[in-house]
Amino acid sequence: MEISARTAPKSRGEDFVSTMIVGREKLEELGAEMERIGRTTGRKNFERDAQSVRSSGAVLLIGLKNAQEVGLNCGACGFETCAENAAHRKERNEFTGPLCAFRLLDMGIALGSAAKTASMLNFDSRIMYRIAPAALNLGWVDWDYVMGIPIAATGKSVFFDRHPA
Repeated sequence: MEISARTAPKSRGEDFVSTMIVGREKLEELGAEMERIGRTTGRKNFERDAQSVRSSGAVLLIGLKNAQEVGLNCGACGFETCAENAAHRKERNEFTGPLCAFRLLDMGIALGSAAKTASMLNFDSRIMYRIAPAALNLGWVDWDYVMGIPIAATGKSVFFDRHPA
């Protein structure tokens, strides 16, 4: 999965995608931080997703670090020019932004490639946002944008038929 994410196509052939594997020994810590975020912020489903993470065998983190604009001045990011996008970049909530839409597409392709590989290997997986703020809070990554993909090999997927917290 990590190799699939790393070798996925990137805009202009420039690579700003980062990856990290979180092994089983760290999943309890990750789940606990996800629950803490849910409790302290009142945001929904952090506790639910924390249980899915705890039931996993590993989590793959995929993110963007110091992603530079492609330079097309296309406006897809919401700004007229790439320079204007860069001038407005700052830390916002969990993530840094705004980011170039093409770099976000690069990350989406990396996420899709990793999820495809999990499927080909018959692992259950699910791309999760709620893993990101926990990984950032724990200081495991310092990326601008991140998502997590937990994987499991059980008789029934731990990522579906879940009930909202």
